[in-house]
Order: sequence, then structure tokens, then C-alpha cells
Amino acid sequence: MSNWFTKLQSIGKALMLPIAVLPAAALLLRLGAPDVLNIPFITKAGGAVFDNLALIFSIGIGVGLAKDNNGAAGLAGAIGYLILTSALKTIDETLNMSVLAGIVSGIEAGILYNRYHTTKLPEYLGFFGGRRFVLIVTAAVSIILAAIFGVIWGPCQTFIHAVGEWIIGAGALGTFVYGVLNRLLIPVGLHHILNSFIWFVFGEYTNPVTGAVATGDLNRFFAGDPTAGMFMAGFFPMMMFGMPAVALAMYHAAKPENRAKIGGMLASVAFTAFLTGITEPIEFMFMFLAPALYAVHAVLTGLCLAVTYSFGVLDGFGFSAGFIDYVIDWGLATKPEMILVIGVGVFALYYGIFSWAIRQFDIPTIGRYDEDMPVSSEKVTMSELSEQVLAALGGKENLEEISNCATRLRCTVKDVNKMDLERVKKVNGVRGAFATGNAVQVVIGTNAEHVANEIIAQS
Repeated sequence: MSNWFTKLQSIGKALMLPIAVLPAAALLLRLGAPDVLNIPFITKAGGAVFDNLALIFSIGIGVGLAKDNNGAAGLAGAIGYLILTSALKTIDETLNMSVLAGIVSGIEAGILYNRYHTTKLPEYLGFFGGRRFVLIVTAAVSIILAAIFGVIWGPCQTFIHAVGEWIIGAGALGTFVYGVLNRLLIPVGLHHILNSFIWFVFGEYTNPVTGAVATGDLNRFFAGDPTAGMFMAGFFPMMMFGMPAVALAMYHAAKPENRAKIGGMLASVAFTAFLTGITEPIEFMFMFLAPALYAVHAVLTGLCLAVTYSFGVLDGFGFSAGFIDYVIDWGLATKPEMILVIGVGVFALYYGIFSWAIRQFDIPTIGRYDEDMPVSSEKVTMSELSEQVLAALGGKENLEEISNCATRLRCTVKDVNKMDLERVKKVNGVRGAFATGNAVQVVIGTNAEHVANEIIAQS
């Protein structure tokens, strides 16, 4: 089970690489739109990413899954995708795997790269060994996959379409269930897998002018589907208003003499949530201290999605539901002003519930007890943070693999007994940490990539 969990984590991490290009693409798409700057070539530049999203996923996931993030895995992913989709069309032109074809090809390429990139062939075939061999194997496996999917994808396509139609047709209930599951999967880092289906697979929209087909809530939103955005709009009130309210509740629940020490940090993570929609640094502050309270947060997130949908609010984002995306996508949204109105109520609800719960159940959130305060209130440098995290993980000898997503390190350690998870959590600059078997996640914040790179350089 632990092995499967680690594999799912690695897929979730790999999904973040192609998703990372979406903010830039969405920005170009919106800036060039007629209701903004009205510069068609800028819109086309952004649209090029969304038009080729499946290919980008095949490349990005391949690189993300490769142990050394080598570009050969990305090239293998692209080759796999082109062979798979072309062969499928030959078998049955009605088959359309959309972004899933890119995800499957990327996973295939990453797995094959890790297994065969060091393969040695006889001397007379030596040129085709190593990473070049990965490309050959990927092409061969893709042909086999095309034959398999050519038989099974028809029923699968019908089933996925039916599931997507049910979720979309379920209205407020569908958005509520998705919102709850989205937050519940955050602790184990598997929410990206759920999101990939909701954002890029479920639902279909055909552009009446160009005839281009877009699938998934995010894809359809930026393609101009007037019904898209129901699975994204509700995150804006939660991220822009709910999470800052949680930070304020923690601040007021802390001892008066500790508030000056924690105020700057809480203000920073609250502003990050409001501006960019990155909420994990706040969520990890109470996620494991009070799992029941986190479950309440998940339910509140589902309610945010259900309420915004019930009010007819539709909105979307290229990265996350922060103020930046809110402003950029105002022209595409339906009733975006209602998000501010709902947000005020969400702020009050979150602040009231968290303030009451922290005091009522004596939850040891930051600043409540002196022993939970950081050893030093001085801000550590990036190098110091990296060194301390590495040491707490058992040193470079104990580190088998390390990578990162937007806000957290994803590590695999050789011996869990050589790692001190409590010491990891107490490192100044770490927002939270947990382990499942040998798989460890350390929440850093937006500097996670820099910390990961420094640890890799040290190890």
C-alpha cells in the first residue's frame, strides 16, 4: 500500500510541471482578448498552449516522473502521445482521449525512462543504447497501448462522459462533493489527480466558430464556454477570504506576548493565499493538530463551491483562485462581483468557527503555547533551511529521492528510523511535515523549489 501511495504521489507531483505553464498561457489569453487589450496575436500565443495541452502533459509528466528529470523522458512522452493518438484515429475516428492521452503517454514515458535509460546494447548497436533506447521502447509500447485502447476506449469514453455529465448535471451537489474531496486529498498530495479529471476531462464544448473541441472545466472556461467555471468559482471565496480569516483567528488566539513574533509570518501566508491562492502553508498549520477542524474546512470548501454555483457565479483560473486570477479573468466570468459579497460572509464564517474551535478545544495553534514557538524568531536563510531539513531527514546518505511541487518537498528516505519527523516540523521555515512509509512531504511554501535544489546540490 505504501508503495502504491508513493507512486500516486509521484504522479501528482509530475502533474504540477505541465500545470505550471497554465498561468502564463491564461495571462496571454486574457491580455490579448477583445475586452482587455484587443491584441489577437497575444491571445493566439496563449491559446496555443491550451490547444496543445495533451502534448504538453505528455512531455511534462514524462520529465516529472524521470528520476533525473531528463529531457529524453519528455521527448519519449511526446513520441508516445503522437503514436497513440494517430493510431487510435486509424482504428476508430470517434475515439478521443483528449488530455488523458497525454497523461497516459507521460506516465508511460516516465516509467520506461527510469527502467531503461541505462540499458547497454551490444557494441554494434551501442548508438541505440541508454536514453536513445527509451525512445525506441516507448514507440513500441505506444503501438501496443494504441491497440489496447482501440478496443477498450470506446466503452471507457462512454463511461467517463456519463460520469462527467452526472457531476456537471448534479449542480450544487456535484460542486460540493468535488470541493470536499479536493481539500481532503491535500494532505496526501493526491488532489492534482482529481483536479486533472475535473479541469481537463469532464464536460465537452465545441467552439461554434472554429469547431475546436475543449474538455474539462478549466479548458472549457478559457475556450469561451459560457457554462464552464462551476468547479473553480467557489475556490475564490475560500482562498481569498476564508484562509486569511483562519490566519487572523490564529493570531487572536495566540498569547498576547507571542503575537508580535508570529504576526509577520501569519500576515505573509494570509497575503499569499489572498493574492495567489496558495493555501497549503496555512492549512498545514492546523491540518494535523486538529484533523476534525480540517474536515470542517473541507466541508466549508464544498459549501463555498455549492453556494457560488447556486448564485449563478462562474469563474476560472489558470493557476489558482487568488486575486491575480480573479482580476485577469473578470471579463470571462459570470457575476464575478458576487464572489466579493460571498467572500465577506465566508470570512466571517471561517473566523467565527476557527476562533471558537481553537479556544473551545484548546487546539495548540502557533503562539498558543511558548513551547510550540520557533526556537529562534529570526528568519533563517535559504541555505540554513535546506541544511536543517536535510539533517532532520537523516542526512544526504539517507535521502533516496527528492523533488518538489508548488509548496512542498516530496522525499523518499532509505531508512525511516534515521529520520526525525518532529525535528523536521520544528525547523524554522517549515510549515508542516508528514510521512507515509518512506515517502515524506515537507511543506515549505513558495520557496519549495529553491530548497529542493539546494538539498540536491548538497546531496
